[in-house]
Amino acid sequence: MHKAIGMIEFKTVSAGITAADQMVKTAAVEILEAQTVCPGKYIALIAGELSAVNAAVERAKNIRPDELIGSFVLGNPDESIFPAIYGTGEIDRVSALGILETYDASSIIVAADIAAKTAIVQLIELRIAKGMCGKSYMLITGEVAACQAAIDKAKAAIGERGMYLDSSVIAHPDPQMCKAIV
Repeated sequence: MHKAIGMIEFKTVSAGITAADQMVKTAAVEILEAQTVCPGKYIALIAGELSAVNAAVERAKNIRPDELIGSFVLGNPDESIFPAIYGTGEIDRVSALGILETYDASSIIVAADIAAKTAIVQLIELRIAKGMCGKSYMLITGEVAACQAAIDKAKAAIGERGMYLDSSVIAHPDPQMCKAIV
């Protein structure tokens, strides 16, 4: 597990690649993902020691601040984030389904970390701006009350940044819906 992760999200590919390059030149961090996402934005997700990730993200934010959409640094991220990002998590049962949607890519990872640390829930999926015109969403499962608590806490946190779009919690989703999602 990584001690810290950080992300930058830029309006343009040029600014994003330039910033990502500066991140790895600034500190000993590893690029986990660096790519173009809809609609032509650029994200870079890095990992490393907390101080290195902080330094790298701060440097990237100052490269082209007018092009910066968002960024974050998470110390001790919940380990379920990575399987949810890469679609490798295994879900046995969906009791309740929590859905949270954001306007940007960086907020959804922060929301997922908050949700996973708030209540006993499992992250099913984190869809990060791919094929969604820059929006992102997360799916979680757990008991109804746990899903609601996790969604409420995540919603409040990202709502402060103005990136919250929508959310809901479905008690006992139909098995056909679960099969389509999981």
